[in-house]
Amino acid sequence: MEIIKLSFPNKVVYNEFPPLAIALGYFDGVHRGHQQVILEAKKQAEAKGLSSAVMTFDPHPSVVLGKNEKHVQYITPFEEKVKIIEELNIDYLFIVQFTTNFANLLPQEFIDQYVIGLNVQHVVAGFDFTYGRMGKGTMETLPFHSRDQFSYSVVPKFVQENEKVSSTRIRNLLREGKTNELPTLLGRFYTTTGEVIHGDKRGRTIGFPTANIDLKGDYIIPPVGVYAVRLKVHSAWHNGVCNVGFKPTFNKESLKLSVEVHLFDFNQEIYGEEVEIEWHLYLRKEQKFSGIEQLVTQIEKDKKQTIEYFKENRHTS
Repeated sequence: MEIIKLSFPNKVVYNEFPPLAIALGYFDGVHRGHQQVILEAKKQAEAKGLSSAVMTFDPHPSVVLGKNEKHVQYITPFEEKVKIIEELNIDYLFIVQFTTNFANLLPQEFIDQYVIGLNVQHVVAGFDFTYGRMGKGTMETLPFHSRDQFSYSVVPKFVQENEKVSSTRIRNLLREGKTNELPTLLGRFYTTTGEVIHGDKRGRTIGFPTANIDLKGDYIIPPVGVYAVRLKVHSAWHNGVCNVGFKPTFNKESLKLSVEVHLFDFNQEIYGEEVEIEWHLYLRKEQKFSGIEQLVTQIEKDKKQTIEYFKENRHTS
């Protein structure tokens, strides 16, 4: 997949690219609704003998346009999004730098410069995609703005359990810790990537060594609590228990959120390694225990519950 970064004004020349079928959207999460849009572009490309492409924007428009809710944390930070789109076997990924100048383009200017100007022959977008200044361009105005230069497909609303699959819905579930409900919307479990760093090494003194993980990228971190997770180390997955929080039993004044994973039957040295956490099930909220003994008893319970969960859900592990 070739990645092309575009800015405003667009200096790319029309004939730099083969004829394209392109999917347009922000695609945070690249969830099942987004995948339908991207795969439709791929299907149209194959049917019409075109190259497949995706156009996305960076950063999220809400950050630039001063919306009340600024999406500075992502379901899929930039690198993650690129990786997932690449796995869908797309030929070209266009990343448009979203600025106030770009946002002020008239709908016709956006289509002329960033669609027709890139040799696009077919456009695919979701039913609610908007473009141009104040989102005045919609899928209903697209035929007019196309100037008969390209054909297009509108992908209808993708619904799961009578509700639209959307990035907002996924964000809300993540913030409520309902990680087990995400696969039906995302098409996969939620994952975060990070590096194993040195912690206070207290876990090993009580028989539960943990990997302290510094997350890379602006991920939405599930709320404070204990989770059943899998951790990918050196291309292999391992089951474990993850604690997101401030370790109240030990730290009276800890302000920094920590993400620590205790892996079962694992004794490799992995400091400095890049790992991936796959979030499965919220087990309980973080608690302050009166002593080490109580804490150890509870961790044993968490471990047992997690082992049972993965035994019952073998297809997910």
